[in-house]
Order: sequence, then structure tokens, then C-alpha cells
Amino acid sequence: MADTENATSSAPFSFEDSPIARELADLTSRRKVLEGVQLEFTGPTRVLTVSNQKGGVGKTTTTVNLASALASLGARVLVIDLDPQGNASTALGVPHSADVPSVYDVLIDEFPLADIIQTSPESERLLCAPSTIHLAGAEIELVSQVAREHRLRTALEDYLQSDDEAPHFVLIDCPPSLGLLTINAFTAADELMIPIQCEYYALEGLSQLLGSVRMIQKHLNPRLHLSTILLTMYDGRTRLAQQVADEVRAHFPREVLHTVIPRSVRVSEAPSFGQTVIAYDGNSAGAIAYREAAVEIAQRSRSQDERSPSAAGDTNNSTSHPHHGDEHGEEGAS
Repeated sequence: MADTENATSSAPFSFEDSPIARELADLTSRRKVLEGVQLEFTGPTRVLTVSNQKGGVGKTTTTVNLASALASLGARVLVIDLDPQGNASTALGVPHSADVPSVYDVLIDEFPLADIIQTSPESERLLCAPSTIHLAGAEIELVSQVAREHRLRTALEDYLQSDDEAPHFVLIDCPPSLGLLTINAFTAADELMIPIQCEYYALEGLSQLLGSVRMIQKHLNPRLHLSTILLTMYDGRTRLAQQVADEVRAHFPREVLHTVIPRSVRVSEAPSFGQTVIAYDGNSAGAIAYREAAVEIAQRSRSQDERSPSAAGDTNNSTSHPHHGDEHGEEGAS
């Protein structure tokens, strides 16, 4: 018996049985699945606003990486940068210095949206309406404007009607607040996407956000509905992340994507090179997760997503139960 125990304890270490090897094998299999995905983009343009008044939950990161992932799948995508910080414009490699025509000119001076749109160097299918520092003062200037809540919606509708090759998706990156810029985004969009960080206080303020959405539905845009929740910054090594994910899924079983976005070094590094993680390291864990999320979003048809306006805050009657099979959170393969 002792000889058997000694033989077992002295057995050589197998790399194939290590956590890193298992994760690399998992990433490889997921990558192969993505390589076989073929999507056809038809129908009217889907307009999604990406919003959460909590800062640091990955709004801009989610917007630009989903846009890049959708473009890599063959979709034409327009990103509208409504955040005065201009981080989405930076990540897409688009100039947005003070003298560059921007969303500010569209909202305040009624420039046509087509006049300010630039093509990202990442892809000819990836477009950006940039933000500049001038947008920081737009909240105050909009107060005295006629139809101040509808400025972006009017400009976007004119653009989509006049463009022969209208984008398949429009993603609007909002500032971390519920001011007039965010209200313009809500009024212009059909769908609301909320990134939620898998950490403590994740749901704090969410009721206020959904209350604002119900007000927008009632008074400005009855088409707006909560279609997508994406769990971000997921760390599979912690029990807290799993608990937060379970809690969010319990409250919003239909809206939460199966895919979760792990904490990833590559995702954090990419913006400093003026790139999305899809272009910076397309084989990293973060890039694969965003590509999987993009496939999910693309496959969600309007008929599945659109519900009554009151459904933005009421998901208690939903019966679907998304699986947790895509919840990968190790940083080792980031």
C-alpha cells in the first residue's frame, strides 16, 4: 500500500491536466466555433444605446469591442460617441481634437450626421461619429434649444434615410450620467444595452436607470426597451463574481447574454494603442468573449427582442433560463 502511495505521489506532472492547459483548450475550441459562424445581416438598422450611470462598468469598452466584433462578422456598424471624454473615438483610432467636426456640431449647430462620420482604420465597415471636448458644454447649451431631446434622433433618422448603405447596427456610447446627452441617446434608440460589472454594488442605481427609461418610454420614445444586459469584468476565480452573475440572471433572465466578458489584460491594453481588443489581439480571451457576445446580439431578432414598453422594468414573468456555460474568467490566457 505504501509503495502504491509513493508511486502515485511521484507521478510526473502533466501539463495537459493543468488549469492553464484546460483554459487554452477551451479558448481553442471556442475560437474554432466562431470561425464557423456565418451570419446574414438583413432588415432595418438596429439602434442600441449602451448606458449605465455607474462609471467604470465597461460601457465604452463594450461599445467599441462589440462594434468591431460585429464588423468582423460582416456587419456595417456606426458608433456614435456621446461621451465628452471621447474614449470610444480614441479606441477606434479616429481623430477627435477640438477642431474636428463632431457630435457637438450635430446637436448644437444641426450639422448633417454624414458630415462628421469617419471610417475607423480597423475596418471599412466600422464608422464613428466622434466626440470632442466641446461636447462637455453641450448639456448646458441644449437647455435652450428647440426639441432638445430629439436632436440626435432627427439627425440619425435623416442619415439612415439618405444613406444608400445604411449601417446594420448603430451603437451609441453614453456618458455615465442621466443628463440631456443620455436622454438624446434614449430618444434615438430602439434598444437599451446595459453593461453590468460582476462586482459588489453591481445593481446599485439600476432601478433609477430603469425608472428613467420608463419616463422616456412614456413621454419621448415608446419604442425604447431593455433588450440586452452584458456581464463584464467577470473573474471566475471569485465566488462574488458568480453570485453577482446569478443575481442579475435571476432578475433579468431574458435580457442577460449567455456570454460574459472576463477581466482581461489585453482588453485594458488595447485602447492605449488606439485599437479595440479585436484588432489588438483577436485570439485573446477578451476578444473571443466579445466576438461571442456579438454573435448572440446579431442572432437576437427583433421579433424576439421587442416587447411591450412596460417590459423595460418588469421581467418577472419570463420563463427562459440562460445557461452559464460561457462564463470564463481566468486572466491567465488574457
